[in-house]
Amino acid sequence: MNQSSAYAESAERQALRAAVSDLAGSYGRDYFTRCARIGEKTTELWADVGKHGYLGVAVPEEYGGGGGGIGDLAAVCEELAAAGCPLLLMVVSPAICATVIARFGTEDQKRRWLPGFADGSRKMAFSITEPDAGSNAHNITTTARREGDSWVLGGRKTYISGVDESEAVLVVARCENARTGKLKPALFVVPTDADGFEWRPIEMDLVTPEKQFTLFFDDVRLPEDSLVGDENAGLLQLFAGLNPERIMAASFSTGLARFALERATEYVKTREVFGVPIGAHQAIAHPLAESTIEIELARLMTQKAAALYDAGDDMGAGEAANMAKYAAAEAACTVVDRAIQVHGGNGIASEYGLGNLLAVSRVGRIAPVSREMVLNFVAMHTLDLPKSY
Repeated sequence: MNQSSAYAESAERQALRAAVSDLAGSYGRDYFTRCARIGEKTTELWADVGKHGYLGVAVPEEYGGGGGGIGDLAAVCEELAAAGCPLLLMVVSPAICATVIARFGTEDQKRRWLPGFADGSRKMAFSITEPDAGSNAHNITTTARREGDSWVLGGRKTYISGVDESEAVLVVARCENARTGKLKPALFVVPTDADGFEWRPIEMDLVTPEKQFTLFFDDVRLPEDSLVGDENAGLLQLFAGLNPERIMAASFSTGLARFALERATEYVKTREVFGVPIGAHQAIAHPLAESTIEIELARLMTQKAAALYDAGDDMGAGEAANMAKYAAAEAACTVVDRAIQVHGGNGIASEYGLGNLLAVSRVGRIAPVSREMVLNFVAMHTLDLPKSY
């Protein structure tokens, strides 16, 4: 192998990025922001991305997908965000849900769901977070119990994205391990119109097309084949979905960061004060140069995480995915702040499309796992320090 090729994406991946960038650019930030502000979904863009096969790049070919890896899907997510169209449900439906079903689902579940994930005609939300547990799978209280040939689900979830535009939710619940009797996480597909399932929107200051919901499961009865994978597999199956989630979240953040950096760079090249572009001043140029470095480092770690995941190294991918998600979120928050600052008052004018990125970029520090929990992970698993919680 040519050594330089180890540090560059394949020609196919680069072509994928260019094609997605062109498509997303035909919609642009104005389209995305307009949808968010008037309460509309980005349905047209989602359908177009699906029609071109980009949502299904990581779905196996035998189920209508491109047969690629999570790195290909992450590239799609990043390019959409870099064009000003960050599709949050990409992190969930084609990444977490499709990956889990492709790896652990029955043949019937794969045939039922994967083709729709691939062409964008079907969406599935993902539900793990609880009011008193956050993302701590050990403290989840939503439970599933067997009754004859059915499952009965009870509990509550919160801050679940996109339920109103999904056919079903992949729910992390706990059920009794047949061998030990202990409760372990298990995954269930719950239709959004199931009896006993109620979902309510959470009022947010975040202006995005995707909404957040609190979910209530009041003895929701599910058929036996609602279980995805083995009820006794516990955390193995769960983290098979959470690693792609972190990889996609990192790409979401690096895409946003690239968008903000591009806007800032264009502005400082043309905005003149005292007869020269403001980008000629080091006080302006150096922070943007720093952000360029930070974004590229985050992108490189994201590519490493994706490569490890696609190679089947779940533990190695977990470490890299957490680092990538952390680095990307920090880079995005920093560059959005810098981009607004170099614009002066224009930075918070709607015309320039930066002000509403403050909250969106900040989400990356909180979800899908907080920066503090990433630091805990690195301290424990990378540095082998004592557990702090």
